[in-house]
Amino acid sequence: MTKKEKIIFICTANACRSQIAEGIMKTIAGDKFDVYSAGSHPTKVHPMSIKVMNEIGIDISSQSSDLISNFLDERMDIVITVCDNANETCPIFPGKVERIHWNIDDPFKRWVSDSHDLVNFRKTREDLSRRINDLLSIRFV
Repeated sequence: MTKKEKIIFICTANACRSQIAEGIMKTIAGDKFDVYSAGSHPTKVHPMSIKVMNEIGIDISSQSSDLISNFLDERMDIVITVCDNANETCPIFPGKVERIHWNIDDPFKRWVSDSHDLVNFRKTREDLSRRINDLLSIRFV
């Protein structure tokens, strides 16, 4: 059996973008990757992130918001930063690590959100879904 590659998605709060990316990647390529997410200043998974993922049948409610340093010794194969701040502050992961940067708009405006905010969370979900599918199509041609 081939060993799965380890991939981590990193943003600042680990509340929206990286959580959504983790959920998408686990769902469509969890057989090929061990998938994680983390933040430089983790908080909690945003309720709107959970809601927009539930809309497409992916449950991320059990995911946790974790600190990047918790994963430095996990021998990551791919590190994807999903915001400029995370890209600038991301520590160096040891070993041969492929670094990818995607600057994704942050849908987070406040903790208490309304239906208007769903539009931004859906855009983020679709942007991440497209980028992840593009990445997978390149890696698994």
